[in-house]
Amino acid sequence: MILLNASPFPQLNLVKSGKVRELFDLGSEYLIVSTDRISAFDVIMENGIPDKGKILNQMSAYWFERLARLIPNHVRGTSEAELAKRVPAEYLELLNGRATIARKTVPIGVECVARGYITGSLYKEYIQHGPDVHGLKLPEGLLDGSKLPEPIFTPATKADSGHDINISYAQTEDLVGVETTRRLREMTLAIYAVAKKHSEEKGIILADTKFEFGFDGEELIWIDEALTPDSSRFWDMKSWEPGRAQPSYDKQFVRDYLESVNWNKFPPGPRLPMDVVEKTRAKYLEAFEKLTGTDVLYI
Repeated sequence: MILLNASPFPQLNLVKSGKVRELFDLGSEYLIVSTDRISAFDVIMENGIPDKGKILNQMSAYWFERLARLIPNHVRGTSEAELAKRVPAEYLELLNGRATIARKTVPIGVECVARGYITGSLYKEYIQHGPDVHGLKLPEGLLDGSKLPEPIFTPATKADSGHDINISYAQTEDLVGVETTRRLREMTLAIYAVAKKHSEEKGIILADTKFEFGFDGEELIWIDEALTPDSSRFWDMKSWEPGRAQPSYDKQFVRDYLESVNWNKFPPGPRLPMDVVEKTRAKYLEAFEKLTGTDVLYI
């Protein structure tokens, strides 16, 4: 069954609905449910991608477990047995594989982006403003998709709608404080370094990825999602070629289709044809299988 909204769970207390995930308050914990919704150009499409939420949730669970000793995270449990202790029995079939029981935190209102390659919004700003964009002092002559001399930390302000806005390190210090900014940078680059190496061993380039962090009391921990195709740019290592768009493991087919039909990029999102849906699902599955080394999914 494809899950597009929170309506199947009327007994749960919905506190926030995002583009993909629903956040429910269980009292002392949160329940995060990954739906099958898909967005492009910041607009949710009419139909979703079957099993996308399960793929994203289980990929996040893989990374959170793998890197738990490096950086503490919010996960309390993802298994059906743990869910059964907290939600009505009639919800288990739909929730299994797509739900995470999480520690409650006070999120930091900054997206923490690690980049090993330049592309996307930063490349556009680099072309417009030059190598010193946001005080980064990047090399001159970079192409779209060029590898950077070393990974960089590029924070952004979180936006309730539309694109997040890249900001400088100094602006981040003004927002969240000097010590917290230092820790965010350190944690972001530490996760990226391990995930990048692991991805390369699987034949995949982790071009960039974004993380979120929050405070549980005095402890700063990793929250939200972890290294999924929705929060990261994964490229095929064999096809990488700076100076052009890179083949990616994400919603490339959706974006290409939307550009081809001259959609105005305003809500509501159009209905995606089945071939686009199927190709996109296959890409998400391929990313999961290659990066985790398993084809075992609760789908």
